[in-house]
Amino acid sequence: MKSSVKALVLSGFGLNCDNETVYAFELAGATAVRVHINELISGNVSPTDFQVMVFIGGFSWGDDHGAGVIQAVRLKNNIGDKILEFIEKGNLVLGICNGFQTLVNLGLLPGFDDDYKTRSVALTFNDCGNFRDQWVNLKANRSAPCIFTKDLDNLELPVRHGEGKFYTDDLTLSRLKDNNQVVLQYTTNDGVPANGSFPDNPNGSIFDIAGICDPTGRVFGLMPHPEALHHPSSHPDWTRQKEVAKRNNKDWMQSATSGLVFFQNAVNYF
Repeated sequence: MKSSVKALVLSGFGLNCDNETVYAFELAGATAVRVHINELISGNVSPTDFQVMVFIGGFSWGDDHGAGVIQAVRLKNNIGDKILEFIEKGNLVLGICNGFQTLVNLGLLPGFDDDYKTRSVALTFNDCGNFRDQWVNLKANRSAPCIFTKDLDNLELPVRHGEGKFYTDDLTLSRLKDNNQVVLQYTTNDGVPANGSFPDNPNGSIFDIAGICDPTGRVFGLMPHPEALHHPSSHPDWTRQKEVAKRNNKDWMQSATSGLVFFQNAVNYF
């Protein structure tokens, strides 16, 4: 059943995953619309008509000058004030992969002291020196205020990036930890912190950071792709998982995937 919640999913200029993200939001009960960046800039589409704005994955402008840099500059110079108003009204902002890179370049994260303009963290080239396309184990911080990760604990999601290493100075990292703004961390198969070890930590992120939120929990960015696990069969080990559930007399389709929970939490928030 559809709710009254509307999600704006950005598209255009090298972005992808827009169809998957729209589909995930629709499965979660929202009305999701793909909107080209130019439609926002021209004013043909207004953010005020939506409750959720999603910066999706891909390679905006070919990641020229750095991942998410050109997209951030174009949006900030044209509709930066509208994005800030969108956040001030209590709406949600989600940045996935290239979208996360854009959020940090815009300064929307980490959002200390209601400052959504200052760039204080970075997502840079993977330590391994190449693009990583793999599934990772993650630990969600149950003490984080993040709306999207409510009720999540240990989970698996895929990553697909060449610039996913989270980096910042010691003081900023301490503030992120103290504020419980570190939402997701890379772990081993056993749920133990990866401690920077490759490939459990696929990019060398400090403190194994895979995602952070602002102090309100309404602005959230992550490198893994939750929209890629909207159905149990999206997992590479789904046939085994289905058989294990069958042998334990459990319904394989009984509950939502951890990926879909991100989107359900956003819808339920409103």
